Amino acid sequence: CKHADLTDTVTVSEQAANQAGDSSVCGLKAGDQLTLEELLYGLLLESGNDAAAAIAEHISGSTQNFAMLMNQEAAALGATHSHFTNPHGLHEEEHYTCVYDLYLILHAALQYEPFETISHTAKHTASYRNASGAAVTQEWETTDKFLTGEAAAPDGITVLGGKTGTTNAAGYCLALYSKDAAQKPRISIVM
Repeated sequence: CKHADLTDTVTVSEQAANQAGDSSVCGLKAGDQLTLEELLYGLLLESGNDAAAAIAEHISGSTQNFAMLMNQEAAALGATHSHFTNPHGLHEEEHYTCVYDLYLILHAALQYEPFETISHTAKHTASYRNASGAAVTQEWETTDKFLTGEAAAPDGITVLGGKTGTTNAAGYCLALYSKDAAQKPRISIVM
């Protein structure tokens, strides 16, 4: 939202499309052409690591350069106990963060209306073109069980959005944006 125009058309590279077989992807193929906004839906709803890599390559030229940008942005926010080595959060020894830093990062991201809107979306129909120019549609659904209705929020809490993340090393994690009964905004981080 900060470093590019969401209407930019992004062509998915072979490297972005070929993520680890056991990681979450949104089914992108090399040569697919999507707007940056569609990629954000794939990233935030499906936890699409292929979308994360495509976004990173579009904005910074490579996932490594994007990780450096992530570290600069985190430092500027005061998130000093984080170090990022990739755009998707898959486990690497030198890739780490903490609860407070995730709070700072989510709080900053929520300042961008498109981020807030996308993170609050339960389902999205993605529309884009494949390498041959043919139209493709996919249904993407959030991994946030509060938004899908699979889990009930505590009494007096309205869940507005957020992001889940799971790896074998980190376990189940959640960054959640909600409002309490007095309509006061809340950010909850569970790691």
